[in-house]
Amino acid sequence: MSVVNEFASVEAVVFDVGRVLVQWDMRRLFAQLIDEPARLDWFMANVVTEAWHFEHDAGRDLAEMVAARKAQFPGNDALLDAYATRFGETIPGNVPGSHEIVRELAARAVPLFAITNFASPFWRDYRAGEPLFDLFGDVVVSGDEKIAKPDARIFALAARRFGHAPGAMLFIDDSAANIEAARALGWQVHHFHDAGALRADLKARGLLA
Repeated sequence: MSVVNEFASVEAVVFDVGRVLVQWDMRRLFAQLIDEPARLDWFMANVVTEAWHFEHDAGRDLAEMVAARKAQFPGNDALLDAYATRFGETIPGNVPGSHEIVRELAARAVPLFAITNFASPFWRDYRAGEPLFDLFGDVVVSGDEKIAKPDARIFALAARRFGHAPGAMLFIDDSAANIEAARALGWQVHHFHDAGALRADLKARGLLA
């Protein structure tokens, strides 16, 4: 049996955004603002954590959450304001090789979609400067829906909007929790580590030459 025949047919490819298509590192911003390594470590472990940021991805109001954090951690107002106004600086560039894959899939008329955990205002700012998403039929943004991966509801919503059965879509994400959630709901999945491995998988599935 050929490798290709081991896979079910894929009608559409669904990408995550952060750490699959675009690099993301919150520490990059705050390393510009905090000189002492120990202080930076403490700040990232306690104040602007990924778990706290996830609340914004899931739809919590930015002004409310920043105000609450300022009250909880006095003396960090300027840094928390930077989180709210300089989020673009947490995105150093694109994930090497991923945008090329998207363009090649689009050139082969493969329907493209995305499900991203991304806060609404941050997504709007980022999307305005990234034409790659003109190639996508639709993008489900957690901040808009107030549901974030790995919640099963965001996958169900995406399947309805994208118009394909879960088993006919290939979902690509760097998060093991998100991959397992999608797999449990019947999606085909690729746990992303780098563009080279993704390209090999897409070739095996007959989606790329």
